Amino acid sequence: MSDVLFDRRMLEALICPVTQGRLTYDAQAQELISKGAGLAFPIRDGIPVMLVDEARKLDD
Repeated sequence: MSDVLFDRRMLEALICPVTQGRLTYDAQAQELISKGAGLAFPIRDGIPVMLVDEARKLDD
């Protein structure tokens, strides 16, 4: 896991690129979750990777 922490204030500015909806932060997994799109976007070195191709599909 990275030593760089994600700045939670970024959540106010970031939206899901698929649904344009809100994201939730999963600190343990270091992911931003879009429940509407069913995707988890990774956070690498404190930087959210908001590319659909890089996102993990959520299990139902």
